[in-house]
Formats: sequence, C-alpha cells, structure tokens
Amino acid sequence: MLATLAAAWLFAQVPAAADAFAARFTGRTLRFDYHHCGDATHEQIAPDRYRLEGEWAGSRTQLVDDAATGGLGYGKYRFVVRDAADATPLFAQGFSSIYGEWETTGEAKTSWRAFHESQRFPEPKAPVTLHLEKRADDLSWREFWSGACDPASRFVDRSPVTARGGVMPIDVKGDSASKVDLLILGDGWTGRQRDDFLDDVHRLTSALFATEPFKRRRADFNVRAIMAPAPQPGITDPRGGTFVDTPLRLQFNAFDLDRYMLTFANLELRELAAQAPYDALIVLANTRKYGGGGIYNLWATCAADTEPAAYVFVHEFGHSFGGLADEYYSSQVAYEEFTPAGTEPWEPNITALLDPAQLKWRDLVAPGTPLPTPWDQQGYDALDLAYQKRRAEALAQNADDATNEALMREIKASGGAQLAKEPLFGQVGAFRGAGYEAQRLYRPSVDCIMFTRNPTAFCPVCERAIERVIDTLTK
Repeated sequence: MLATLAAAWLFAQVPAAADAFAARFTGRTLRFDYHHCGDATHEQIAPDRYRLEGEWAGSRTQLVDDAATGGLGYGKYRFVVRDAADATPLFAQGFSSIYGEWETTGEAKTSWRAFHESQRFPEPKAPVTLHLEKRADDLSWREFWSGACDPASRFVDRSPVTARGGVMPIDVKGDSASKVDLLILGDGWTGRQRDDFLDDVHRLTSALFATEPFKRRRADFNVRAIMAPAPQPGITDPRGGTFVDTPLRLQFNAFDLDRYMLTFANLELRELAAQAPYDALIVLANTRKYGGGGIYNLWATCAADTEPAAYVFVHEFGHSFGGLADEYYSSQVAYEEFTPAGTEPWEPNITALLDPAQLKWRDLVAPGTPLPTPWDQQGYDALDLAYQKRRAEALAQNADDATNEALMREIKASGGAQLAKEPLFGQVGAFRGAGYEAQRLYRPSVDCIMFTRNPTAFCPVCERAIERVIDTLTK
C-alpha cells in the first residue's frame, strides 16, 4: 500500500514539474557567450552576446543542481539563472573550463589570456539575472560575476542557425527531454570522407555502449553526429609542423602538451552544434596520432584513428560527462597545483583523505578494508616511470605513430599484469596516487579506465558517478 501511494505521488510530480517548466520557459535554448579573462590571481568576465538556439534538450524537471539538496555538485564553476523579480533560482549547473585549467599553469603566473566560453539554459519568459560562481577551497561557491538578461531584448540574436554539414541521426531513442542527447562532431574529414567519419562514429559509440554503466543505460541515450567538411584531411599538430585550417580548429599541443587535443574556437563549435539538441558533446579528429581531452560539462575530444581510440573515447567522456578526474599521476601535465594542498577535490573519484571516516565513497568499501589501502606503489612506479622515460624519448625523436602504439601495447601488457596481481585488485578502498599527485591524493581502486589503458571497465565509484549524471538528464 505504501509503495502504491509513493508511486502515485511520484507520477503526480511529473506533470506538476512539466507545468512549472512551461510557466517559466519557452522550451527553446538561450546561449550566453562571453570571454573568460585573467591570470593566476585575477579573473574577469566580458559578456559577448546572447544567442537563441533550438529545442531545450535537458531535463525539464531537474533544473537546479545543488549538492545540498541531493544534486551532483560537480565542477570548478557553477552557472546560476535567477528570476529577476524575486531572485528565485530557475536553473543551475556546475561546469569546468579551459580557463579553469589554464589558470593552474605556469603561464598564468606571468601573463593574461582570454578564452571564449558559453553557457546554455532554457529560454526564460521573463527577465533573469545570470551568475557565475567559483568553488572555494572548502568546496562552497563564491560568486565572481553577475549580469542582467532580458530574453525579449533586441540584443538577443534570433537569426536562424545556419545549416552546416547536416545532422546525421545515429540512434535516436526518444524525446530529448527524457534522454541524454549525445552529439558527436567531426573535424578534419573532407566531404568525400563522410562515410569514413560515420564508420568511426559507429565504432567508437559501440565501444562506449559496451562499457558499464552506459551498456545498461543504452536506452536512455540519443546519438547524433555532424561533420562540417574540411578542405583537406587531418588536424593541426604544431610539434609535427602540420597546420590545417579545419572548421573547428581542433589541434594538438594545448598548454604545450603534445597529446592534449583541444579547440579554442568555441564560437564555431557552438554554432555547428546548435543544429541539433545536445546534452553532451564529443569532438572526433581525423588523425592517427594518439591524443584527446575532456573537461566537465564542456566536451571531450578523441583522435579517431589511433590504435587505442576506443579507450580514449570512453576515458575522455568520463571526464566531460561524468565529472571524473584523472587517476594517474606520472604522465606529463602542465598544471602546477591542480588540487591545492590541504583541500578535498570536488571530483567524485579522487580524495585527499583528510578524514577517512568521511570518505566520499565509504559505502562502497568493504568492512575491514584499511584506509589508506595498501598496494605496491613502489613496484608500479618503477615500471611506469621507465615507460614515461621511453615515451619522452620517442617524443623527442619525433617517433612515428606505429612506434608509439607499440610502446603503449607493451606497457599495457606489463603494467596490467602487475596491477592484476595486487591482493586487493577489484576492491574499493583509498589507494595512494591520483589526480596528478603521487602522494597527496587517493583513488578508489587499484585500476580503472581513469587510471590506465589496461581495463575495459570503470571502477564501482566511477560507474556510480556516471549513472548519477544520466539520472539528472532523464528524470
């Protein structure tokens, strides 16, 4: 009887929430474009424009993400939309950004830079105020910019979105309001390579949906793709001396890291993506060179033709969609202090273990498991550091892709075998070494997709974090 009443109450809330959405929003998407400027100690926002897009693809019942009320609470930043009349929060979501990464690099200590960013939200029917907040060391939010927005203003760009490349339905399961809309963009394919791009999309999404929790939640996803033809194949690789004018200007060597692949052409990317509804973006590159990137609630990138492309596709989507941190700590990065000492990271899969009794995934730890959890870090580090040395030598010698892929196969075989011998392999604990820190941070499992290229599965902590994001977009 109680279960029946609870179910009836739940179903009664859905129409009520839908009615509340219709009362405040038009059903379309409004995009706020701005420049994020500053250095390591200063931060400014310079508004650019407002742009009307198509149908709102996100949830119409879960609009305000607040960890205090059971929301995700992920991201280095948070974007909040409030009613201008009474300051009621109408929409809020966490995010991270290229700027947020760059400000932790050495360059930010000596120079200013500006990055173009966008925030998308349901178009309101009445004036609102927009707020950008940044996470403090205690994980609370501090507002650093706000501005007024009148959706009826003549300053809102209402021009039709230009058709470029064409939207290709890959697997559309249902209405966007109750699905995760995944949009895959292609960069570096010519018009004659359209079928090659589609083959890569099908191959890599098949790898994603063979991985839990995406496998069991497959019916919750719509997948579409757009490829704006490039004048010639490939993308820019500054270290290799290759420069290509592609529609999305995807390139290697972001922050002077050879394999880190980003685009700084946010406006071009957003205009291309605006042709389709989307909750999440993945940008594929037509290249064999190993590389990719992923930033929470921004997008993921992946080199489509590299041998471990399927792994990169899933790993980077773990960042951009699931808010997951890198769990490795020995690979070269540009960040000098990504997580400040003495603070707890916001990411759901790493911890500073400041208080073991309050471990964020303590419910998944078996009774009696020691915290920190022992593992042969010294033995693994000896193997991995030898690999990193050989990898650096290969980079310095401009080794070809086949040589680099052979080296990755070798470390995968030896490193995977060593980790699999760990007594607590497959169990959840707090294993030292994570988030680019060998000593200060801890990860949930000995091995995981977010740690090495060895496994084909996320650990239970990462899997749960991803599923929580799916829930916020489908309920």
